[in-house]
Amino acid sequence: MHNGPPGSQGPSEAPTDYRSGGLRPLGDFTADPRRLAYLAALALAIGGLSGVIAFVLLRLIGLITNLAYFGRWSTALVAPAGHGWVMVAIPVAGGLAVGLLAKYGTEKIRGHGIPEAIQSILENKSRMEPRVALVKPIASAITIGTGGPFGAEGPIIMTGGAVASLIGQYLNITAAERRTLLVAGAAGGMSATFGAPISSVLLAVELLLFEWKPRSLIPVTVASVAAYAVRVLLIGSTPIFQSPLSPPPHLLWLVAAALLGGLAGVASGAITKSVYLVEDWYRRLPIHWVWWPALGGLAVGLGGLVVPQALGVGYPTIRALDAGTVLVTFALSLLVVKFIIWVLALSSGTSGGVLAPLLLMGGALGAALSPVLPGHQPALWATVGMAALLGATMRAPFTATIFAMETTHDWTAVVPVFLATVVGMLVTVLWVRRSILTEKVARRGTHVAREYAVDILEGVPVARLMTPRERVPTVPQGWTVRQAAAHLGDATALGVVLDPAGRPIGSTTAAALRDLLQDPEAASQPVARYARPVPSLGRDRRAREAAVAMGRTMSSVLAVVHSDGTLAGLMTPDNFLGAWAAAAADEERRERGLGPHPQTAASVAPPPGTP
Repeated sequence: MHNGPPGSQGPSEAPTDYRSGGLRPLGDFTADPRRLAYLAALALAIGGLSGVIAFVLLRLIGLITNLAYFGRWSTALVAPAGHGWVMVAIPVAGGLAVGLLAKYGTEKIRGHGIPEAIQSILENKSRMEPRVALVKPIASAITIGTGGPFGAEGPIIMTGGAVASLIGQYLNITAAERRTLLVAGAAGGMSATFGAPISSVLLAVELLLFEWKPRSLIPVTVASVAAYAVRVLLIGSTPIFQSPLSPPPHLLWLVAAALLGGLAGVASGAITKSVYLVEDWYRRLPIHWVWWPALGGLAVGLGGLVVPQALGVGYPTIRALDAGTVLVTFALSLLVVKFIIWVLALSSGTSGGVLAPLLLMGGALGAALSPVLPGHQPALWATVGMAALLGATMRAPFTATIFAMETTHDWTAVVPVFLATVVGMLVTVLWVRRSILTEKVARRGTHVAREYAVDILEGVPVARLMTPRERVPTVPQGWTVRQAAAHLGDATALGVVLDPAGRPIGSTTAAALRDLLQDPEAASQPVARYARPVPSLGRDRRAREAAVAMGRTMSSVLAVVHSDGTLAGLMTPDNFLGAWAAAAADEERRERGLGPHPQTAASVAPPPGTP
């Protein structure tokens, strides 16, 4: 904020560098062109790198699957297959390996990736350890390659974010810019995995950025598209879950989509509660946590004996569901077995993603119900169920909707899909306090708030909140300390010292002046000599800027000035309470809109020093 001569930074003047505390003209968005271009260039490189990381990790998963189940050297992504107790032993061995990696590598590889990224953003200024970038993909490849019922996207998201975070830690950038790079790497990883660049950006906005600003949205988009371009070069552009086009929806389909969304919401709530209930059971076991993934692997292997298609990433099975080629009875058994083994394995602390399992279970739910839904379209209802369960569980309806469209290319189903995701989210929001992603972070002591809104103080000018000059005690700079003390009188009074033109040069209090009176020499000195500097701000600026200026200077007083620099009013912490009180009243007070309007709290400015 401006601390120079009052009035020297008028609203029509060019902005100074925001890092040094200057102002810029008010507008819809805040973005520094040079910094934005710099971040976008970094994001372009990070996106390309994330695309390569995704490709390598997918191939590593394929290699381990082929070696473990078929004894051959190949990197092709294949579904685990086998017979007898080999199907049980392989996941157990994989779980044991991951437990040892977590113990002797880093515990931060445990889990499905996105909560760890959220925690790094909220608690550690988007800093991730180098070991995470190295050990996480290896542990995830072992887990999934040995039959773990997880998706590769969570580990890829975390690995891409970790690499981007490391790059950001070597650069001279702010914590907010480092967060943008971390999220750019995460979005690039998801985009390269699924070939879904738009929904990857939406995932970043709904889950990771905790803001919707061009300064972060544009670099994340650049990274996501760059990673998608790498996928097109290395893998191709064919949709990963392409399904036949649905007929145009009609009214009855929308009703059915809402009902299916509600069921998906119930299933989502059950999944979330089950994961953490089973996790608590693991904690009660009289064995070290390093053995838990092996126990989860035992459950996976036993489930694989019943439904082998429930093992691994499940992309081929999801494709079959979206193509409408899965029998109802198989869809039901797949849903039940996948749910059981996934919950038991994920709760054990192994490494793997949640998106693909949610897609598979949601698709199985929709396909199983398709005979009783309008049109009897298993492909359509599998897509709707897939998106609804994903959106309800992650509380990210826009991400889930666009993701379903990008991965299936069935854009005619967009309205039923969106309706189902919102209804599913409605059920989980009302029933389950936290999502499967934020519950883990909350259990570690960090509350995650996911309701986005424009800062209340951003919409209020300081002129509406300030104490006007008529109610502010002022002292001419030529007065002595003794004169000023006599003028202020009240021991709690705060006064502003003005130059002859009426511009503020500092502040003082009656209590401070009384202390100075104990020294006869100080008492005869000009009061301006002992005035504390105060930041100043034009009366047309936002209250948020005032709060930032006071925070930067650790000042409890801010002078509000006219364009010529003369004092217009004063801001103290008490003045901000009016804006928050008005916002709280808008949220809580119930009243009829007709009739005279009462004065809002934001228009009432307390005098300085008021308790």
